[in-house]
Parts: sequence; structure tokens; C-alpha cells
Amino acid sequence: MAGAARMSAGIDKQLVHRRFRRALPTYAGHAEVQRRMAARLVAMIESAGAAPPIGRVFEFGCGSAMLTSMLFERHSAEAFYANDLVAESRAFVEQAVAGRPVGRLEFLPGDVERLDPLPGNLDLALSNATLQWLHEPARFFERLAGSVKPGGLVAFSTFGAENMREIATLAEASLSYRSLGEIAALAGAAFEVIVIEEEIVRQEFDSPEAVLRHIRATGVNGVARRAWTRSHYLDFLQRYRAAHPAGSGVALTWHPVYCCFRRKKS
Repeated sequence: MAGAARMSAGIDKQLVHRRFRRALPTYAGHAEVQRRMAARLVAMIESAGAAPPIGRVFEFGCGSAMLTSMLFERHSAEAFYANDLVAESRAFVEQAVAGRPVGRLEFLPGDVERLDPLPGNLDLALSNATLQWLHEPARFFERLAGSVKPGGLVAFSTFGAENMREIATLAEASLSYRSLGEIAALAGAAFEVIVIEEEIVRQEFDSPEAVLRHIRATGVNGVARRAWTRSHYLDFLQRYRAAHPAGSGVALTWHPVYCCFRRKKS
């Protein structure tokens, strides 16, 4: 979590890979907000008209398969293409779809921005809490437009500017999150925006140390490159306690953003 500025570019995907790979076994047990986001995404695609069987589905950034599991508890698919930066995600995906009505599963490991070709003729593309890690999301959505059928859906969640603001206000490294307008603009000329919405979720932890353990267990600290010294660590704890008290502990703010696009028919 070390760092001195709010990062605007240059996400180190090797670092992101290492952090999420380490967090795979613990992610589902700690990622309460991301679980809430996955459930809301499934409800969102249902409101947009998705009904079983969906057809051909592509999920990028599957991770521990939290969204995968929720999707196929309620839906079936002719084919499911699953991607994650971390190859070990495959085992979680296979477990999530085991016994579920999925005709064909193909796992596509690696950086989704370099995945070529993307799966084609898709009825649904979706992703939970991944967009903020892309270098060039506009370019990716342009490519995705060529893979989604006319009338098909793209549903995703990401985070807004208030996300983990407690960390950012202490001058530690954080992502430069996109505004709602910037996220909606990813629809480009190929998609129509069906819905885009946001919420603020505030978690309370017993201590700043608990916040750091939570961040480590979910792998979301993929922007910090330098190790902390002991004095830096203690200084951070002291400043966090002073600046962000909540109840008998401290607060951590999440700012989920949800979006659903539909591929235009012409």
C-alpha cells in the first residue's frame, strides 16, 4: 500500500496478477462488497431482459468465480467463455459451473486487453469489479462491440471516485477512477446505455490493521509497488485512526458503479 500519489496511469498488471493470485483462496471469504456487486449485476441483466437460456456468455475477470456462481445458479448457457489474468482462476470457474446448465466451458487465461480474438457472437458479456484495471477500456469496448450480437448485453461493475477515499486522503497510492460520464462514454456508437448507477457503501473495521488485512485478503492493493518501512506503517495506522474514526473502529468507503449496455441493431 505504499506510494505517494494518486495514480492516473501505468497500472502494473504483473503486480495486479501477483496480488490477485495470492488472494484467490481468501477473496470470496472477505469480498463482501464485491459479492453485493455481483448480485446486483445478475439482477441488472435480468431487468434488461436476459432469460435462460442466455446462449453464448463471456465473463472477463472471473477471479474466484463469485459472479460466475451467482449467474449460473439462475441461468443456463449454451457456451461460457471465462477469462482471468490469473490462470489459477480456472479451477474456481470449473467448480462454479460443475453440475450447472452450461453446454460448453472454455477458459481463456491472460490479460483480456490482449486476448485475440475475443469470443464472438455473444449474447452477454459481463464482468464484476474489473474495468478499473484496464489500460485502455475505450479500445477494449470497441473490440467487444465486434463480439456481441445485435441486441446482446454488456453488463459490468467498477468503482467511482470515492472508492477507498480514506487511503487516497492519506496520500497513499490509489487508482484514478473514472466518472459516470466517462464510463457511459464507453458505449461509443455501438451500444446504447440501458442503465448506469452508483452507490456508496461504508464498511467499519476494528482498526486500520484490519483494513489492511482486508485489502490484502481481497487483492485490491495492486497499485502499490514499494514495501513499507516499520515507521511508515506505524505512521499510517496513527493517521488513519485520527482521520477516519467510525464507531469503535475506523471506516472504509466503497463506491460501486453499475452499468448495462445493449448492442445496437444497426
